[in-house]
Amino acid sequence: MPAEPTVFIVDDDDAVRDSLQVLLECAGFRVESFGSPSAFLESDAPRRPGCLLVDVRMPEMSGLEVQERLAEAGHVLPVIVMTGHADVPLAVRAMKAGAVDFVEKPFDDEALISGVRTALSRPRAEPDPPAASGPPPPAESAPPEVLARLAALTPRERDVLQGLVGGQSNKVIAYELSISPRTVEIHRARVMEKMQANSLPHLVRMAVAAGVAPRGGA
Repeated sequence: MPAEPTVFIVDDDDAVRDSLQVLLECAGFRVESFGSPSAFLESDAPRRPGCLLVDVRMPEMSGLEVQERLAEAGHVLPVIVMTGHADVPLAVRAMKAGAVDFVEKPFDDEALISGVRTALSRPRAEPDPPAASGPPPPAESAPPEVLARLAALTPRERDVLQGLVGGQSNKVIAYELSISPRTVEIHRARVMEKMQANSLPHLVRMAVAAGVAPRGGA
């Protein structure tokens, strides 16, 4: 009989880790938590079915480094990274490296639970062989309807989207584009509406899958 899938939480913040475990267990998930990346990587958890919910910024190593260690060891555990808005560029890098999702703090409980369900529903696959050079491709390509929505954006809306993918605030985007923060807010709202995004992580997921790079090509 196959083992029950487990949600593995890796976060150095005891309060965050405990609250996430309670939330997910109340939603019916089997959960195990780890206070450090090394404790997780040195356990048998990476070889077991489930998904990983990992903080993107920790003192020992980042969530992105944890993801890289898993890939190097040939583990194919689906990864969801947890991030603050300032860490969105790191989350974008993680998604380009194969993470299935990211969730932004403070968490929306339903969005988090939905993301975990999606990660656990992914079929367990064999790891891809490493690429000879260049950055890894996105975990998934954008569906045609997302590409059509992207094509409907105006050039200025596309500029704002690139800023959002880069984790820039409205003020920084406004400064770089020589427009007012209020104008950025208007463009951002239109981008969210046209892309049919219900949150910033949802918008960034679609943009990354469609190959949208941050401003400056980072």
